[in-house]
Amino acid sequence: MAAVTIIKLTGENHKDIDRVASQIKTICDAGGISLRGPIPLPTRRLVVPVRKAPDGEGSETYDHWELRVHKRLLEMDINSGKDESALRQVTRIEIPDTVSIELSMRVAN
Repeated sequence: MAAVTIIKLTGENHKDIDRVASQIKTICDAGGISLRGPIPLPTRRLVVPVRKAPDGEGSETYDHWELRVHKRLLEMDINSGKDESALRQVTRIEIPDTVSIELSMRVAN
C-alpha cells in the first residue's frame, strides 16, 4: 500500500528552513524515494503598530514591528518497508529551534 508523507516546515528564518529541506532532499535522493518540493508557500507578514510615546501627549507616532513566517511543503512517496527507514532518518534530523516541522501521512490512490 502506497502512502504519501506530507512535511510542512515553518519558521522565521528562511535559511534554516531551506537547510532542513535540503537535508530531507539528500535523504530521499540517497534512498531512491520520489520527493516533490520544497514548494515555497506564501510568506505571512504579521505587522504590529506600537505607539512611540508612552503617554498621551504629543503627536501620534508609531513604530511598526514585523514578523515574517516562511513556509515550505515537501511530499514523499513511500511504497515499501525500505522506504520507511528513510522516514525514520528524516525524523532524526537536527532541527533548529526557529523551525517547526509537521508530518502527516495519507494513503495514495
